[in-house]
Amino acid sequence: MNELLTRFERSAPEGSELPVLITPAEAGEPLLDAFPRLRAQIESHLATVGGVLLRGFAVPSLDAFREFAAAFGHPLLSYEFGSTPRTAVGGGVYTSTEYPAHQSIPLHNEQAYTREWPMKLWLHCVTAAAEGGETPIADSRAVYRRMPAAIRERFAPGVLYVRNYGDFDVPWQKVFNTESRAEVEAFCRRAGIRWEWKPDGELRTTQLCQAIEVHPLTGETVWFNQAHLFHVSNLQPEVRESLEELLGIENVPRNTYFADGSPIPDAIFDEVRAVLDAETVSFRWQEGDVMMLDNMLAAHARAPFKGARKVVVAMSEPHGNLDKF
Repeated sequence: MNELLTRFERSAPEGSELPVLITPAEAGEPLLDAFPRLRAQIESHLATVGGVLLRGFAVPSLDAFREFAAAFGHPLLSYEFGSTPRTAVGGGVYTSTEYPAHQSIPLHNEQAYTREWPMKLWLHCVTAAAEGGETPIADSRAVYRRMPAAIRERFAPGVLYVRNYGDFDVPWQKVFNTESRAEVEAFCRRAGIRWEWKPDGELRTTQLCQAIEVHPLTGETVWFNQAHLFHVSNLQPEVRESLEELLGIENVPRNTYFADGSPIPDAIFDEVRAVLDAETVSFRWQEGDVMMLDNMLAAHARAPFKGARKVVVAMSEPHGNLDKF
């Protein structure tokens, strides 16, 4: 095995094992061929550590990546009720979030801003950025343990997400994959989302979701929300000021509140982000890498980058708590 193909350097908090590195039996071994031999090992690491990095395998096409993800036995999911721009590649494979290269995307668990989410997540590096572009990850159990007790207690009843769709965010037609108001309302009714059609024809939704969850298989408690991403404090200060002045705080594209509807002070999210930073694991992508995560046990992010970068994503195994609230 060429050491250059499987070299793995990372920065991580003390004691972290994320992600477990798995390499081929021989150089160029096709990932699909290796699947039968690796499946039990991968699933064991997912349930304990939360994520694996498959490096040095041959992944000759997006079809091969799709087949590998689907081989775990669950249909790949479509990206419903999305919060960021993505492009469908086909067959349940999507581009990663298409935010400008200079922007970072903070740590989050996929679709933790909803009450239904995928349990399994695959990311495949087709093109590694010349500079930056890492996909940092973190152990959501460790994040919960490190989170100050007062914050855990305050968030225990859940997080209220308010979204205003339109010119300043992803339009509702794209989020709900329909032009039909009736279909939007049916989706919201089923998902426990309150909706309001505003006088200008745009949509506002409000949903109470979990901030803390229990993994259905391991029984472990995890920090599981996107409150810090949706809160106005995630915006650049000048952007936040402009939007609040132009639209009013109730009409900013997205925001989060405590479960009782009261505002969340910026200072709380300063503490939350400090915990996430302390638990961050980061490594450089190599072309051909496939990372598989248990979406409840491991959060992921994106670092800014320069040059071309292409990372595609697949998701499976829906889980949720629609009966919780």
